[in-house]
Amino acid sequence: MIRVDMDCCGHRAAGRRTFLQVGAGIFGGLTLPSVLRARELAPPSASDTSVILLWLDGGPSHHDTYDPKPDAPREYAGIWNPIPTVVPGMDLCELLPLHAKIADRFSLIRSLHHNTGDHFTGGHWMLTGHGGVSGARKAARNPFFGSIATSVTGPRKPGMPAGVAIPYAMSIGLRPGYFGAGYLGIEHDPFQTGGNPAAKNFQVQNLNLASGLSAGRVHDRRRLQMRLDQLRRSFDAGPIATSMDRFEQQAVDLITGPRVREAFDIGREDDRTRDRYGRSTWGQSALLARRLVEAGSTFVTCHFGGWDTHWDHQGRMEQYLPRLDQTVYALITDLEERGLLEQTLVLVMGEFSRTPRMNDGGNGGPPLSKGTPGRDHWGHAMSVLLAGGGIRGGQIVGSTDRLGEVPQHRPLRPGDLHHTVFRVLGVDPQITLTDHSGRPVPAIDHGHVISELI
Repeated sequence: MIRVDMDCCGHRAAGRRTFLQVGAGIFGGLTLPSVLRARELAPPSASDTSVILLWLDGGPSHHDTYDPKPDAPREYAGIWNPIPTVVPGMDLCELLPLHAKIADRFSLIRSLHHNTGDHFTGGHWMLTGHGGVSGARKAARNPFFGSIATSVTGPRKPGMPAGVAIPYAMSIGLRPGYFGAGYLGIEHDPFQTGGNPAAKNFQVQNLNLASGLSAGRVHDRRRLQMRLDQLRRSFDAGPIATSMDRFEQQAVDLITGPRVREAFDIGREDDRTRDRYGRSTWGQSALLARRLVEAGSTFVTCHFGGWDTHWDHQGRMEQYLPRLDQTVYALITDLEERGLLEQTLVLVMGEFSRTPRMNDGGNGGPPLSKGTPGRDHWGHAMSVLLAGGGIRGGQIVGSTDRLGEVPQHRPLRPGDLHHTVFRVLGVDPQITLTDHSGRPVPAIDHGHVISELI
């Protein structure tokens, strides 16, 4: 039996039989006709496009990032002033001066909403396009929209994982949470790197061979296993066994292939480039994401946590926003200089925003009472940044009212964003998934492509 030290979800590796014993509920998926139809409809221009999602777990304030409200009362406008950008009318928070220099390279959606302040409901909406979960029922009900896309496209180049999460796939403390593939099958879960890309001794744990194994022995064992599988096919025949066969083959490809090992070796980058991104976990995660899409991965997610600022909002934002500013600026400009920006869509978003009105630091009561002002949960209006991937730069799509409480023009929902990402990747949004019970489920059940961006 082939084993790797860690599986794609960051847990201890298990054998094929162990996975099979999880039960039939593990597998649903895309029907073969849906996959073939989706691939046939993909435009040639989309065959090389990829996505890098910078996930701001906890929910960043739209007022204090991409939708400042300087004319609102101070308790709404917040602490910082807006600054102009190279795009007239696209003002940003003063803590994002590097963003301001390249505003013509990205566009902003300012009117996205799903109307929930529950972390889990909001995260599920943003990452799957569906509701149905809450803080009381946290388990994912639908697959991550990135997993849907990669289940159709596969990697852009052979030998690379199609979906990757740096350093892990996690939403609101759940791992892989709403980044999981669910009933599509575990082989479509993001490959998790583990570790800290900023560490001097960073290694991708998931690529380690079990003790005593060489690449040659792995292939020998794989061939032996395939012969044994032929003998027991009558017992294991079915979608679960097929899913596990693909999963194990992916594991073999990853731990023995030179392309993937080189792509994950961030130490190959020169010091100047690493300094440009910043030596933080966020900056180095984004740099590693760039290396992966350059090598052929299709959908890479970077987890940037800590945005749940019920209190000490000022201190947290003054720590986080300059770091985000450097990371986003470096990623977009680096992709552009390498000729990769048109083939790489960069997304910056979280599960929701923060309340337009600042609290007094104690309105949540224990344990939220900390004595310093903050902003609470808000899903009625939020902002998303998009750059590259053929998206038009310098656009502002939608707006919020004077206080930033609700969309005023062009209200948009998560499905509109997902339609747009699928268009960039060349994935047919009309594909149908099959859930655990065999029921057909549309990949995206609402919305349309955001025409202003295409």
